[in-house]
Amino acid sequence: MNPGQWMISLGNEVQLHRKRAGLTQIQLASLAGVGKTVVYDLEKGKVTLQVETMLKILHVLNIDLEWTSPTGAVPHA
Repeated sequence: MNPGQWMISLGNEVQLHRKRAGLTQIQLASLAGVGKTVVYDLEKGKVTLQVETMLKILHVLNIDLEWTSPTGAVPHA
């Protein structure tokens, strides 16, 4: 999966979870401490978002990402 497809898939999940939580994009942005445009961009699959900013939004929605490597290496937190 290329980065564009990955971000579209993630954006769809964010939108689904946001709506299930009964939040608007503005409310989610406020809870995450980011601008409303960031939530819009993430939901639309924009690939140039900063990881730290994206993680703030995912944290509010209780979405965890799993990172895997083709070499089997596990990233350290």
